Amino acid sequence: MAQQDRAIRTRRLILEAAAAVFDDLGYDRATIAEVLDRAGVTKGALYFHFASKEQLALAVLDEHVLDIAVEPQKIKLQEFVDAGQVLAYRLRSDPIQRGAARLAVEQGSNHLDRKQSMLSWSVFVEGLLNEAKDRGEVMDSIVVRETAELFVGAFAGLQMMSQAFTNRADLSRRLTVFFEHTLPSIAVPAILAKLKLDSERGAQLDAALQGKAPANAGIDAAAS
Repeated sequence: MAQQDRAIRTRRLILEAAAAVFDDLGYDRATIAEVLDRAGVTKGALYFHFASKEQLALAVLDEHVLDIAVEPQKIKLQEFVDAGQVLAYRLRSDPIQRGAARLAVEQGSNHLDRKQSMLSWSVFVEGLLNEAKDRGEVMDSIVVRETAELFVGAFAGLQMMSQAFTNRADLSRRLTVFFEHTLPSIAVPAILAKLKLDSERGAQLDAALQGKAPANAGIDAAAS
């Protein structure tokens, strides 16, 4: 068991180091040697988990969706908002999220399959929106798959603009503005009035998820 735990920690250490390298240098300029240097592991340890730079990149892209699990909410549209705000917050400092964001949108390495990351994120959002629609939170006229893909595409654009202007410091606020403009055309009025959209919510949720702080009273209220 101790050996298995050590292997899991080593894999995560390598992934975070690789993500940081991809964030700083992009896929084409990133090297295994740089990942090894940042991770502080042997070549054998890295190749035990990942056979190539491409496998590393794909693992980073896979991991970033898994990392955005948030606490379940009674209002599923709130869970959808929360997932977006947690991602926006983590893009400011989390190496996996930052590395995946650059890999997903950068041009030049046409052989790297980036679409799977977008598809996985779209499926995740689509699942939340389907649950919301089943509970009567979403207007009957909404086509869930199209709405999920709209959000994922818009978020990619928002984070690129925020990166260019403020190194993503204002991404949470930009996402709040996006929600304020789009949710009235998605949510039924009674649910819309209950949604918490404030841009500080991502930081509060992340602290609670990481065990750094108890869930904020405002966060708890959104679940009721």
